[in-house]
Amino acid sequence: MSIPRFEPRDPRYAERVRQSFASQGIMETLGATLGRLEPGAVDIHLDWAQGLTQQHGFLHAGVVSTALDSACGYAAFTLMPAQAAVLTIEFKINLLAPARGERFRMEGRVLKPGRTISVCEGRAFAQQGGQETLVATMGCTLMAVTGRPDVQG
Repeated sequence: MSIPRFEPRDPRYAERVRQSFASQGIMETLGATLGRLEPGAVDIHLDWAQGLTQQHGFLHAGVVSTALDSACGYAAFTLMPAQAAVLTIEFKINLLAPARGERFRMEGRVLKPGRTISVCEGRAFAQQGGQETLVATMGCTLMAVTGRPDVQG
């Protein structure tokens, strides 16, 4: 997927994303790590683990959704001003194939940044033996949030 070139509003965007990601308990629970991190683009990686699967041994759709939502959220967050956070207001996921692999890459890409609303696209890939298989796509809409002490970057 080609990535449009965006200019971050905050030169410290990468540091803010890393700090926020480190404080997200669910990402720690999933064993997720940050990969690609640039304006408008974030990848999240996670390894297959028995505790993340459904009854057939595939990565659970809820785990795929959670990681994709975070990848999209952080992609939008890279383009926010220093005092803003983001919250997802809507997403749709298409589960295209069983999430079967050794490792997974969830990519979030900003399609349309906005002052209030941003639109992102996510893609989940299963990695097995050097091959990547697209297993899910997501359309995600996010809202910029400022001035709320209960919602911080």
